[in-house]
Amino acid sequence: MADVLKDGLAWLTGKLREYAAQTVTYSRGTDSVDVPATFGKKLLKIDDGMGGIRVEWTDMDFLIPAADLVLNGSPVIPQRGDLIHITEAYDTQTFEVLPFGSEPAWRWSDPHQSMLRIHTKRVNLEAFYG
Repeated sequence: MADVLKDGLAWLTGKLREYAAQTVTYSRGTDSVDVPATFGKKLLKIDDGMGGIRVEWTDMDFLIPAADLVLNGSPVIPQRGDLIHITEAYDTQTFEVLPFGSEPAWRWSDPHQSMLRIHTKRVNLEAFYG
């Protein structure tokens, strides 16, 4: 029997890539790849370790198909310190892959592990404000 949910998620990933994604450059060290990414934000509830909860928005979450995140011919998983660059007509915005509190820097966005949700913080504000 066909897995209708898996097929539906694959279809949705294709539609996101086609209609709701922008090409960004994902880099680790000197290696980089252009990938389609859908932009989002994530509200995180972070345990402060003392019984309290802190709520924080990520600067930008990127939804990237896992099959597209390939460096030097090998699929990769996001790591803290990797960079994502959005090139616009007026500047390039750079975001660093970064965990928040005890949260991971990324997570799977679907149960079939086809889409990555990557948490980031913008690191080059001087390019925008300077």
